[in-house]
Amino acid sequence: MAGRRATKSSSASSDKSFVITVRAKPRSAVSLLEAEASGTWIARLRSSPIDGKANAELIGLVAKHFGCSKSSVAVVSGASARLKRVKISCATAVQRHGAA
Repeated sequence: MAGRRATKSSSASSDKSFVITVRAKPRSAVSLLEAEASGTWIARLRSSPIDGKANAELIGLVAKHFGCSKSSVAVVSGASARLKRVKISCATAVQRHGAA
């Protein structure tokens, strides 16, 4: 039971997060993250979608854009699809996202 309580308290601290929808475009000439008016983000990635290289580049690109560490960014769904949901767990990013 003590292990479960520790898990709950650690998940309560992760409430400062949000999820964005990203459309990945691998094998692009440049590495770029841009927002669309619809709320979806477009990620132009230089990497090809082989062996998770594009997802790794996407995580780094999102982390850099929102001013977070790579460990605070995760692909929560669509790892093998072009349309992905990316969770960002970073207080700085939450403040930026809330202000935008």
